Amino acid sequence: MRARLLTAAAAALTLLLSGCGGGEERDDGTIRLRFQSLAWQKESVDANKELVAEWNAAHPGVQVEYVQGSWDSVHDQLLTSFEGGEAPDIIHDASDDLADFAYGGYLADLTGLLPARLRADIPEQSWRTATFGDGIYGVPFLQEPRVLIADRKILHASGVRVPTVERPWSWEEFRRVARRVTDHMGEGKYAVAWPLKEPVSATLNLGLSAGGQLFHRGDDGKVTIRFTGGDAVVPGSVRGQVDDGSASRSTLGMGGSDTLPGLFGGKYAMVPLGFSYRQQIVQQAPEGFDWTVLPAPAGSEGPVQGVSPQTLSIAEDSRHKKEAARFIDFMLQPGNMVRLALGDWMLPTGTAALADPALNTPERGWATGAALARELRPAPAQSVRGYPEWKDKVATPAYQEYYSGAIGAAELRKRLVEDGNRVLARYQR
Repeated sequence: MRARLLTAAAAALTLLLSGCGGGEERDDGTIRLRFQSLAWQKESVDANKELVAEWNAAHPGVQVEYVQGSWDSVHDQLLTSFEGGEAPDIIHDASDDLADFAYGGYLADLTGLLPARLRADIPEQSWRTATFGDGIYGVPFLQEPRVLIADRKILHASGVRVPTVERPWSWEEFRRVARRVTDHMGEGKYAVAWPLKEPVSATLNLGLSAGGQLFHRGDDGKVTIRFTGGDAVVPGSVRGQVDDGSASRSTLGMGGSDTLPGLFGGKYAMVPLGFSYRQQIVQQAPEGFDWTVLPAPAGSEGPVQGVSPQTLSIAEDSRHKKEAARFIDFMLQPGNMVRLALGDWMLPTGTAALADPALNTPERGWATGAALARELRPAPAQSVRGYPEWKDKVATPAYQEYYSGAIGAAELRKRLVEDGNRVLARYQR
């Protein structure tokens, strides 16, 4: 871990120079809090900055400073700032990144700090994504299902049944549909482009629909990895599509954005992507491109998916936790949560915000996403200590090699289970 701290020092330098952590109180009694946001799309950054400005205008005694962070370096940057006593008071992150910080004592338990309104507005399954042990260490506020972004014209011309939220494709039907669509499209074209440069979260979260869990917590609280039949459905489906030529092998190493030109150009009919990718499609698609948002395939458990919502947390070292909690409550008032969701092209966790008409229009697939939000559950690895290391060192290379055909199912299972349990054991001694 010390090595990770040293390598992250440069990434954290800007934050470390921006002022002392833990909240400041000026001579005139004004409390100054720092809010590190990971918003990156212009609409999202603008929405966050506008809300900070509105708070500051209405609360002259508690002023909030907006600090720009980055998803690319947030885990190591936060480790450095926590160790150095320079953490921001209010921290924007994702729930699957919180376990080590929560168990390490770096984040405040929010159980007694949050107002009843906010606790009641967000469903229990969302709160479970940020609950570690007996405490709540983040407020989940934005989430997104994985969906199929599809070329409507190609699907209709191929004659396949178009799925709905009420009647999605099964994983088996998805494979049959992909073969039929590929045959219709012709040589050099594919029904599906799987962008799996980062394969772990997509595989695990979609796997919940088939009963996949992978991580199992025993009565003693310790987590072990077991690879069951449910865990094999999604990897087997992807590998099967690549092997039979209905999915492109060349996209396996791509990120989601890399596949969009092929989708626009008719090389791919469907791309499984996060819901927020719709913004890029609206911005980049050529005029006349007719696209639609379809639910991801469903397994034996129905259309459920794992999700790791974006969260707002409070640093344990903050000297003004109550004021920080008040700011979070302000940010996540229903109307403000809608603004944040629209800015990020994602879905709010709050039930009041999710019911807003702006998020339930058929236009640009908003209604499909809002309907799928009811089926989102905590990601399988949500509370597992050591997950970042397991993901980086074990799971990512194992899935990449399996999907590319370099290893088979037996070797995939062996690596995930045997190598993975050795990693987790170090965190559970």
